[in-house]
Amino acid sequence: MVDRLVNSEANTRRIALVESCFGSSGVPLAISGRVLVGEGVLTKMCRKRPKSRQFFLFNDILVYGNIVIGKKKYNKQHIMPLEEVSLENIEDCSQYRNGWLIRTTTKSFVVYAATATEKQEWMAHIHKCVEDLLRKSGKKPVENHAAVWVPDADATVCMHCKKTQFTMIVRRHHCRNCGAVVCGPCSAKKFLLPQQSSKPVRVCSTCYERLSKAIKVDTSKTSPNHENSNVNALKLSNDSSGDDDSDDEGTSAGTEQQHDQPKFYGDTTNLNVEESFNASTTHNSSHLPTN
Repeated sequence: MVDRLVNSEANTRRIALVESCFGSSGVPLAISGRVLVGEGVLTKMCRKRPKSRQFFLFNDILVYGNIVIGKKKYNKQHIMPLEEVSLENIEDCSQYRNGWLIRTTTKSFVVYAATATEKQEWMAHIHKCVEDLLRKSGKKPVENHAAVWVPDADATVCMHCKKTQFTMIVRRHHCRNCGAVVCGPCSAKKFLLPQQSSKPVRVCSTCYERLSKAIKVDTSKTSPNHENSNVNALKLSNDSSGDDDSDDEGTSAGTEQQHDQPKFYGDTTNLNVEESFNASTTHNSSHLPTN
């Protein structure tokens, strides 16, 4: 689909333009063999409300960022290796339509396209890039993905104790392991989740107990050195370090951006959109887990 664009002047110019739009806040994107497959605006479900985000699909990574100035400047650059990406369809509801889940080992979230056709195009192209990448590398699809955060608006009380009511003073927190919205006391401990962070992160009491038991069972079956390593990881879980709740909303130009039609580059004659879309939506999700 994109082989003819490798090392082409058009592809080089497109990637250079993406880099310039992110400016010094982004990392260089031009590497040998990388092709910009498509780009466009999608609505990303953040923890507080939906936000417009600019997405760029390459043949090996998916990049997105906050829109500062439409088509001219972006910040908060996020890069997701396609080898880790898995897609899951979300059924339409009265409030939201044309959505799907994007899952990786470190971050998972829901996005929505402006139309059903755009959704099919995005999912088909992403699926095709992931499929080609895994075939060339010989790797298997990643099975364990980060939890999708439940949106703040979906929880008026703590999802763990079912008692604490959230207010302007009583903050909401998210368990990094299950994505539930919990109060401070029910998420007072932290646990080392290597796939998500090099430091211990906030987890709810239920997940902490379950993860702690899993480590104890594992250490009983391993060598002393390995046991010490796991015990040290468990001790770190009570450390106050690690990322606190981040909103990932950033700043945007006052109003939501208009959704222009996405652009996809390269030879798409061999891309059966309907077939690839169906392959990407084997598992449907009727709920709306977001972050």
